Formats: sequence, structure tokens, C-alpha cells
Amino acid sequence: MAETLPADVALVLDAVLGEDDPVHLAPRRQVPHIRVRGRCTCGCDTAYFDLDRHAVEPAPSGPGTVVAAEVPIFMEDGECPGEVLVFTQGGYLSWLEVCSWSDETEVSLATAERSLRLGCQPSDKAEATK
Repeated sequence: MAETLPADVALVLDAVLGEDDPVHLAPRRQVPHIRVRGRCTCGCDTAYFDLDRHAVEPAPSGPGTVVAAEVPIFMEDGECPGEVLVFTQGGYLSWLEVCSWSDETEVSLATAERSLRLGCQPSDKAEATK
């Protein structure tokens, strides 16, 4: 597929499907072959993918829907208002979902990318509530 992924999707996928995790190797190899088919309209920036399944091998995850990766989103103050999930179906990348757990903090791919880039960590307050 010749289309380039939007920068926000590419940056978050690159961060979430970390190179140091061998479980993420097959999904990472699929990234150059996906394109965004659509986006959620609620403002969260969840992206749904089309993938050239003839160009890549499936991840060894079985035939169903699997969370291939999940990463919490931390704000600069250490609060965690949501997470990013990468889903596969039948071993192929299907969508990148942004989940919000907060009514007070807007969570989007931009929020996730900033959190991942800055390496934000949980606050002492958040750790104490676990």
C-alpha cells in the first residue's frame, strides 16, 4: 500500500509496538502495509486499519480478536486518564484504540503520543491508590 500513515498513528504505533518486545515483532512488520480506513467520530482518534494481508505474515495469536499491545497514558502530573490499545484480528493489525477513563481529561492520539514521547510516569498519588 503506497499511502503513508498519518503521523499521529505512525508515532503511537511505533512507541506502543516497542522494538525491544519480541511479541511485537510480527505486528511491527505489518505497519508499513496498513492504511487508516476510518477514525472514530467521538474525538478519541481511534483508527481502523486496512491491511494488505498478502504482503505480511500474521502474528501468532490465533483466529480471534486479541489485544496485541496496551500502554497506559500518563499526564505530566502522573495521573492516568486512559490507555492505548492495539488490536489484531486473526493475527493482523486491525485498529488502534484510545480509551478514556476520565471525564475531566481529554484523551486522544495526540495525548498518547505526548505521554509516550515524554516518558510520563505514574504519580505517587496514583501509585498509592493501587
